[in-house]
Amino acid sequence: MGKSPDWLYTDNATCGSPAWIGKGLTCVCFKRKGNCQRICISLTPLQEERLRRLQRRMKVYFDGSKLDHQEALRALWSASFPGQELQSLISDQWKEMGWQGRDPSTDFRGAGFISLENLLFFAKTFSTSFQRLLKRQGGKEAVWEYPFAVAGVNITFMIMQMLDLDATKPRTFVRAVFLQMLSENEWAFDLLYCVAFVVMDKQWQEKNATYMEFNDVLKSTRVQLEKELLMDDVLRIEDMPSYNLLC
Repeated sequence: MGKSPDWLYTDNATCGSPAWIGKGLTCVCFKRKGNCQRICISLTPLQEERLRRLQRRMKVYFDGSKLDHQEALRALWSASFPGQELQSLISDQWKEMGWQGRDPSTDFRGAGFISLENLLFFAKTFSTSFQRLLKRQGGKEAVWEYPFAVAGVNITFMIMQMLDLDATKPRTFVRAVFLQMLSENEWAFDLLYCVAFVVMDKQWQEKNATYMEFNDVLKSTRVQLEKELLMDDVLRIEDMPSYNLLC
């Protein structure tokens, strides 16, 4: 992965602040200057509340015995294949979506229930993009396509790592920027997921990648996301240039 920008933060300063500084963040100055020395960002009560809520979502394991988890799986199938009946929650039909086997629950272990929520959010919010990626309609096909659903789980895990959401205190500027976005929109994580998916797919097609190169594509996707999140004029997920890939 490419090297991320190094940032220096100082207290009670007014220089070098992007447009969103001052909207809930206490440290208002940053500079590109050597290695990152210190981060001194305090969270607003709203940011703390929404971060805790997101962290709780991240800690929920998929449990196939829970009715709400079963219903979420059925809802994902219905959104993915409208009009096509799912015979059983354990079925070879799931392989059509890019799960590794008959039981998709085994693929959620890496990222938990939130990865299912992310896929369902993508399917319902940006159905055209979701269906295009799922069915590979139009565009240039790679030699060996990636398994759609498993790729989605990996994207969720990548974003959680990138945003460092389990840390007690902010350690990266990317996380600080995201938390500001989260205070503006509770669904910022899910929207970022959708952006990440179309960025990953675009890079996959441009590289004409094979499945063996999936991790490399995922790393370059992370680099692109970090670059866009750190742009001065990006105040919301919707401001990211790659958001325009969604439809």
